[in-house]
Amino acid sequence: MTRHTPDNSSAAKGSLYVVATPIGNLADMVPRAVETLQTVALIAAEDTRHSARLLNHFAIDTPCVAYHDHSDEARTRQLLERLQAGEDLALISDAGTPLISDPGYRLVRSAREAGIRVIPVPGPCALIAALSASGLASDRFIFEGFLPAKSAARRERLDQLASEERTLIFYEAPHRIKETLADLVEIFGADRELVMARELTKTFETIKSAQAAELLAWVDADKDQERGEIVLLAQGAPRKSSQGLDTEAERLMKILLEELPVKQAAALAAKITGLKKNQLYQWALDAQPDKKR
Repeated sequence: MTRHTPDNSSAAKGSLYVVATPIGNLADMVPRAVETLQTVALIAAEDTRHSARLLNHFAIDTPCVAYHDHSDEARTRQLLERLQAGEDLALISDAGTPLISDPGYRLVRSAREAGIRVIPVPGPCALIAALSASGLASDRFIFEGFLPAKSAARRERLDQLASEERTLIFYEAPHRIKETLADLVEIFGADRELVMARELTKTFETIKSAQAAELLAWVDADKDQERGEIVLLAQGAPRKSSQGLDTEAERLMKILLEELPVKQAAALAAKITGLKKNQLYQWALDAQPDKKR
């Protein structure tokens, strides 16, 4: 395994490798990850039984120890002691990139605070895989992880995100997907574009793009869509113009102003969009001050 040359402060210490593993298809395992897991002294796995299939497939017989959300401080100290003694360790989760809605944060932070080199071995990540195939804007996005399980808290969080202009990415449990979609329809609007990516890289991989209301109806009609691992993406809210109108309202006003005086255009646009007539009227005055009122 190719070792990074450590700085002087960590010369006698081992390194902690944060290793991404497949989210479904074992062929997605990168060679560097296999080599790393074969040569470290110990693998800290979220679930040793779950990881056994992966390790057996690649003939990795490195000893494993469980490290998950419920691991106590004693386990973290044990791993740090081995790193400080000069051993290399690897951290893996059940699937994908560790620490992305998975345990491991405490160990990585503690290792860095102790001056131990933390080395990422990149690979599969469900949210990035879903985004790359979604067709939604990917230049700016935010990852929200799992929304709150309880309805009131989930709806409150979605209310806070309703005007977010960046693409939104969530993980969701299959038994909650219909409730979450119903909340998105009500809070984000029935016509907000959503993408549901389910069972990525697995046999029944499904990526469905539709308006929120249509996607809810599709899931409701097919119980198979309430199974497996789910990534849910939402198109960002319409961009606000400098005068406070979203792009669709602004486009409508420009069209109406080609044929109508400002007052009539604002009144008609208010009926179509539901926006306040005064807001639309003021926008028109600012945008086209010479237009007949």
